Amino acid sequence: MAGSENHDTPEIPKFDNGPRLLIVAAAFYRDIADSLCAGAQAVIESAGGTFEIAEVPGALEIPAAIRLGHGSGKFDGFVALGCVIRGETTHYETVCTNSSRAISLMGLDAVCIGNGILTVETRRQAELRADPAGQNRGGGAALAALHLIALSERFAPGPKGIGFKPASEHIMVADSGIRQA
Repeated sequence: MAGSENHDTPEIPKFDNGPRLLIVAAAFYRDIADSLCAGAQAVIESAGGTFEIAEVPGALEIPAAIRLGHGSGKFDGFVALGCVIRGETTHYETVCTNSSRAISLMGLDAVCIGNGILTVETRRQAELRADPAGQNRGGGAALAALHLIALSERFAPGPKGIGFKPASEHIMVADSGIRQA
């Protein structure tokens, strides 16, 4: 049973400047979302980060809100929080598959997202996973986002010391005779 397994959790990364995160929380199961947010907030604050919270109706809206937040350029990373509890119809599969796929695709475009959307069979499973004093999946999602932010800073493009640098700060444009600063 997965509940009895030991899981290794990496330490919270260190930052020179605290990262700014957007927590996107689906309010469909408000009490679960509130618990997930509490866990995420504690982890972000312990890393010296700051956050804003954007609330959306359900898990399907989370990726769109993250895309909007990413487009603003105001955030270093994102935490996706919500809950999908299996019901009697196939809607569960639709919501789980499409929200997860959209988040994964943004991640492949180097958007730093910690996915804390719970996909469970029962409300009790959701409550156990969301509890900040228990499994703390909200904190785990925030930790994942922080680690991705740290990696993005580590691998950020920048001067590599190759190529050439002009002899002065003035650049000559070919055949124009005009100097540009």
